[in-house]
Amino acid sequence: MEPRVFELFGPAGGSGGTGARGKTKGKKAGKGRGRSSKSNNPPYLPPEAEEGNIEYKLKLVNPSQYRFEHLVTQMKWRLQEGRGEAVYQIGVEDNGLLVGLSEEEMKASLHTLHRMAEKVGADITVLREREVDYDSDSPRKITEVLIRKVPDNQQFLDLRVAVLGNVDSGKSTLLGVLTQGELDNGRGRARLNLFRHLHEIQSGRTSSISFEILGFNSKGEVINYSESRTAEQICESASKMITFIDLAGHHKYLKTTIFGLTSYCPDFAMLVVSANTGIAGTTREHLGLAMALKVPFFLVVSKVDLCAAATVERTLRQLERTLKQPGCNKVPFMVRSEDDAVTAAQQFAQSPNITPIFAISSVTGESLDLLKVFLNILPPLTNSHEQEELMQQLPEFQVDEIYTVPEVGTVVGGTLYSGVCKEGEHLVVGPTDGGGFLPLKVCSIQRNRSTCRVLRAGQAATLALGEFERSLLRKGMVLVSPEALPTVCWVFEAEIVLLFHATSCRQGVQVTVHVGNVRQTAVLEHIHGKDELRTGEKAVVRFRFIKHPEYLKPGTKLLFREGMTKGIGHVCSLQVIATAIGDP
Repeated sequence: MEPRVFELFGPAGGSGGTGARGKTKGKKAGKGRGRSSKSNNPPYLPPEAEEGNIEYKLKLVNPSQYRFEHLVTQMKWRLQEGRGEAVYQIGVEDNGLLVGLSEEEMKASLHTLHRMAEKVGADITVLREREVDYDSDSPRKITEVLIRKVPDNQQFLDLRVAVLGNVDSGKSTLLGVLTQGELDNGRGRARLNLFRHLHEIQSGRTSSISFEILGFNSKGEVINYSESRTAEQICESASKMITFIDLAGHHKYLKTTIFGLTSYCPDFAMLVVSANTGIAGTTREHLGLAMALKVPFFLVVSKVDLCAAATVERTLRQLERTLKQPGCNKVPFMVRSEDDAVTAAQQFAQSPNITPIFAISSVTGESLDLLKVFLNILPPLTNSHEQEELMQQLPEFQVDEIYTVPEVGTVVGGTLYSGVCKEGEHLVVGPTDGGGFLPLKVCSIQRNRSTCRVLRAGQAATLALGEFERSLLRKGMVLVSPEALPTVCWVFEAEIVLLFHATSCRQGVQVTVHVGNVRQTAVLEHIHGKDELRTGEKAVVRFRFIKHPEYLKPGTKLLFREGMTKGIGHVCSLQVIATAIGDP
């Protein structure tokens, strides 16, 4: 029996900014068409949301010039809400009723949609079509269309995906296949281009954080390093960029993995599980980290070519059981077709409980196309309004990496948390060991390995600082505007939950604290209202950094660990120390 269209098309709507668009479309409300309708009533979608990047249109047949201009303005709004992407459902009323159109009406509507897209400098891609049975003898269809703006001035949509999973689960190999465009030979050839150190090539294990890019053009076609493209060419032709943050799977590199999750602020996480081993090693730990930091994640079961179908099914059932446990409360969504991939992408971004699962092979290429469809359609979590608010603030760049480049000088890599940073801008960097900040100038900016004049909030990049002394810099520092009043502290209080401790946690214990790009040992000085903390208990505690003061902000997520001891929480208050701008 054919499933109802609602199940295939998934819920509409989505997070959005503010503002009304003055719609003038008629609605046929009708009785008995709500969620409690009987099965013989017409299928429906949730009512259209005023905000977000999803638009319902019943038909677009030969509109008048005035109507056409109104439709174009509407499309600009939806594209702005989706930061360059919008999804149009043709043949659907505003209240979500799936009416459908005849073949001639659909053809005319798509032609109008194409003209509208041309007017705003965008391309259209038909995602899927479905027949509906509603008050008509002739077949009627609804069509879902992706509208994507052709990029101008390097403003492509950029999503960051952290890649997690146990050692030897096939993370780097999968990224190699996706970004290089060639399948693996079964012995790890695809991952060689991703490794940064000789010992990684020799052992086949990632020990550092590396970044790989996968682009999609305005028509939804994959753009990667195949056909001998350079990173600059990929950036120039892409309308949407997926930046993969390849993290280490081995337990001894756990602090590097946590640093990657807290510092680089990924939009999503991809948890890779090997089909032949299932949930093993650090898989549960990585799953717990993603949930603790509230990073939406999806699962990829790799190496299905190595196993019998029964083994793959056993691993999938094991994952589904784990996701449904009380601690997770997730809804597994197995992706087996292109329809599933489109639905998964839309539901995943709208409902934090949906967890898509892909079963793929990097050797045979099985289901890799479904993963690409999913990544192509996956919308951003922040809307244009939130992005605009961040850009209005003063610039704040978090330092995650430091390099010395011949003929360039000192270079820092990281993420611009807020504001806008321009080439030639004068900023201050700190805190130093004494809590001060040092003036510097941003000589040039590179983003995704290509030169960029302006960096906007949420974007990762490298900044060249010229002759600035490298020894004065360290990971965990920030570059801020001299007008900002940075809050530097030795001591801070946080509201925490102790996730695990073998016995009980008392004052005086030393733990490694991760707050954003800050990673430092701190002493737990005091537990308010208690003498000790046991697993699962909450409390407000006071921490003191051991080595040097750090730049923190109240409300920031916090994660701490020591051996098997782990806890999460957020910063409540700081004991701010005076800061000075000048010599170290």
